[in-house]
Amino acid sequence: MSAPPNSNVAHAAQASRAVWLKHLHQWHWISSALCLLGMFLFSITGITLNHASQIEAKPTITRLEATAPAALVTQLRTYAEQHDGAKEPLPAAAEAWLKDTWMVQAGGRVAEWSADEIYLAMPRAGGDAWVRIELEGGAAEYEKTDRGWISWLNDVHKGRNTGTAWNWFIDIFAVMCLVFCITGLLILKFHAAKRPFTWPMVGLGVLIPVVIALLFIH
Repeated sequence: MSAPPNSNVAHAAQASRAVWLKHLHQWHWISSALCLLGMFLFSITGITLNHASQIEAKPTITRLEATAPAALVTQLRTYAEQHDGAKEPLPAAAEAWLKDTWMVQAGGRVAEWSADEIYLAMPRAGGDAWVRIELEGGAAEYEKTDRGWISWLNDVHKGRNTGTAWNWFIDIFAVMCLVFCITGLLILKFHAAKRPFTWPMVGLGVLIPVVIALLFIH
């Protein structure tokens, strides 16, 4: 005796539901695993950013001086005369000298060239740094400001002066968070019939930030 048509339809619907749930759970746990450390760090730095004015920072400033070799100064002076007012990277020889002298990684950063000096700004996460080389006698200065690890984490959270690789990570991390949220919402949808508080809780999660934003953000 063949099964009733309604039984076959119900069985097919249940099988389809099981397949979808399997895929959703798989993507949900994969995205949560990939986002674990990122979510942990971004949650902590969200708190530190929200209370940045209450967290005391004690910057550490390092100042160093040196004299560039005469041959290098001559090369830089000639280049500066040809590119006065330009914004160009330092020559390889100058980058090598900075690395050997102060362990400074100029890394192709753009410097400001003028007839009497070169100024290289090197903003970094959690601090700042710059190099100035005078073209008259080769006197060079290096200053680095370190504002501490909390400032570093805050800048990492914002993607401030963190470089291309970290900016790409933030974009990919955001996509994985979207996958995590969307798959979680769909899983809730599948289980909502047996969990009556599902949609009221989801609605509350949407309503609370909307109400706070409308009433208290001016």
